Amino acid sequence: MFYDLLRRVLRLNGYKLNHVMNITDVDDKIIRNAMANGKGLREYTDVYTQAFLDDCATLRLEQPERIARATDHIPEMAAAIAKLEREGHTYRSDGSVYFKVGSFPGYGKLSHNDFSGMVAGARVDVDEYEKSDARDFALWKAPKPGEPAWDTEIGRGRPGWHIECSVMAIEFLGATLDIHAGGVDLIFPHHENEIAQSESLTHQPFAYYWLHSEFLLVEGQKMSKSLGNFFTLRDIFGRGVSPEAVRYLLASVPYRKSLNFTFDGLKSAQTAIERLRNFKFRLDSAKLAAGANGKIEELAVKARADFVAALNDDLNTAEALAAVFEFIREANIALDTGEFLDGNVEAAQGLLGQFDSFFDVLKPDAATVGLSDEAVEARIAERTAAKRARDFTRADQIRAELLQEGIILEDTKDGIRWKRK
Repeated sequence: MFYDLLRRVLRLNGYKLNHVMNITDVDDKIIRNAMANGKGLREYTDVYTQAFLDDCATLRLEQPERIARATDHIPEMAAAIAKLEREGHTYRSDGSVYFKVGSFPGYGKLSHNDFSGMVAGARVDVDEYEKSDARDFALWKAPKPGEPAWDTEIGRGRPGWHIECSVMAIEFLGATLDIHAGGVDLIFPHHENEIAQSESLTHQPFAYYWLHSEFLLVEGQKMSKSLGNFFTLRDIFGRGVSPEAVRYLLASVPYRKSLNFTFDGLKSAQTAIERLRNFKFRLDSAKLAAGANGKIEELAVKARADFVAALNDDLNTAEALAAVFEFIREANIALDTGEFLDGNVEAAQGLLGQFDSFFDVLKPDAATVGLSDEAVEARIAERTAAKRARDFTRADQIRAELLQEGIILEDTKDGIRWKRK
């Protein structure tokens, strides 16, 4: 979600995007699970890759310009490791190739850890580790019986996790990335190791900017299966929660702050979305007096400026939301008192359009909409005909049927208005 918001704010500022996302489809856990299920790597990972992409689409996350699979770039990884070998950054042990952390003087500059007391030659074989001390890490792993392996210029084996990301990033984005993003848990060792091997390969800075998003908590605790607070998106949607509510909640807290994900929070998110949709409904359907109220115009201009300024302040989504809702509060008061005029609609709709180009929650999810707009209008026409024929029982029945479909009717002096729940 953080990457999606980052994409949108960059585009809001006129940048062209070339975003690469890698699919890590070979590492220790994947190999272990694929073998346990009696499946090949691609057969095993395809299911999860597609599920991930489907969930991204449901949350309206923009797809990157390129999605790269690690297993499609094994020869390039082997070539990079061969270059690191030639330049003295590696050593071999038991058929595996390790990066010598001591060969890169800048090690630790991202995490700001002090590795001055690191033990020379201490190494780690697993792809993920959480120790605070620096260790030489595997670039290439010797083949084990039954495990997938590739024949390359540096021998038979498979890549380590860290080299995969560096090689694909450099291949598609060049020696230096403008922005490298990830979760805070990747700062060390993964991103520190990426810097070491990448800059040893290219002799250029690996990334100008590093953006790291904080952890997601569930009911105040770290999400884990053992605590029973582990949810997939499909679990949440199965409880009747809309994708827009999940999207809104995830976007509402700035990325550098931990988000406490709760079901009460989802309810609040849905309430906020309804407030936004109701305001849009009023703008679209209200019969307003001619003219324009200068005060409302000024409020709209200020809200748009504050909205953009907040997003440009390190993606401060909370302040951006505050700017929009403050305008909606003032505008609703003006609508109630008749001070909001026909000429004020365009500016207000412009603000909502800019808001939704970023948050993207105003339009209901197609899978949950039910009746089309045309079908709703046809049922309303049928109800109107029934009322004219003084068949009030049928008219009430149609209203109740529409309500079951999530359609709320409002009989006003200006005619029938309707909206979705």
